[in-house]
Amino acid sequence: MKKDKKKIVSIRKIEKEALEGKDVNQYFGNGKRMLPLSAKIQRVNVDFGIRTLEELDEVATELNVGRQAVIKLYIQRELDQHFLAKHARKK
Repeated sequence: MKKDKKKIVSIRKIEKEALEGKDVNQYFGNGKRMLPLSAKIQRVNVDFGIRTLEELDEVATELNVGRQAVIKLYIQRELDQHFLAKHARKK
């Protein structure tokens, strides 16, 4: 079995392409389409129980990131799973 080798590209090449206005999404996000930097962001307020916050903080500490990063990661992961399952059901 052959394994696909990922092409290694220097950060300078990616920077040059980005400055030229080329799409550099292929180098990031595991091949997923990323939102442009100009994408609008909407703030939301969410209430969590104390135990949930403690667990989020525990995971954030383990990953050495902020609580908000963990929340975003988990929500995006679940949304990805939802849409993958939805797509699979259609087939």
